[in-house]
Amino acid sequence: MNFTVLIPARLASTRLPNKPLADIAGLPMIVRVARQAKRSAADRVVVAADDMSIVEACSAHGVDALLTRKDHPSGSDRLAEACERLELPDDAIVVNVQGDEPLIDPSLIDAVAEVLATHPDAAMSTAAHAIDSVQDFLNPNVVKTVLDRVGNALYFSRAPLPWWRDGFAAGGPTVLPTSPAPLRHIGIYGYRAGFIRRFPLLTPAPVEATEALEQLRALWHGHRIAVHVSVHAPGPGVDTPEDLMRVRALLDGR
Repeated sequence: MNFTVLIPARLASTRLPNKPLADIAGLPMIVRVARQAKRSAADRVVVAADDMSIVEACSAHGVDALLTRKDHPSGSDRLAEACERLELPDDAIVVNVQGDEPLIDPSLIDAVAEVLATHPDAAMSTAAHAIDSVQDFLNPNVVKTVLDRVGNALYFSRAPLPWWRDGFAAGGPTVLPTSPAPLRHIGIYGYRAGFIRRFPLLTPAPVEATEALEQLRALWHGHRIAVHVSVHAPGPGVDTPEDLMRVRALLDGR
């Protein structure tokens, strides 16, 4: 199986300025993400940056990077430009690793590529893992998914999913439903390069805007998303200064 990892990186961040360049144990965060991705089976790992300072930081540490436009409205648009710039064929598999996941498991990257390769009817792939607390099940910041018989996503939602009729009838569940067990979506995606080129041209879905979940656009247009169910939860990402302190402490062994 051959695939490419693309890591979109945007310098601006409202909650953590210059996030891709944040120091984590002596390395910029974007470099740590790329080094984790290089431990996967990917043929190539490339950072798609919106600022020359990110490209320079990557180059200084032996990480491939290319400069993309600053005005892309989403990471998907940046990926589409990167696929064009790299001249990837339409059937090439691309795994989109977020630039704020310095602890991402390389085996998870491989699994997302593999599940797309083994689901030829799917345009995309992603990952999920079992939710282990009622608090996460009810938390709108935890995105949930449900799958069909062959492991394709039926839907993604910030609401409790699946809705447990009997559990909520009593005023709210105190334990988790068991059939099916609720799944937390993990924000990593696989695409075929031809699809990611077309994706920004698809009409945004009304449900995408309501849920604030871009992947619902693919489902709304009738495309399948294959899901790898991981045994383990992913390592923590970095969205806030508090997240950054937590990851620094983990890498320091504290």
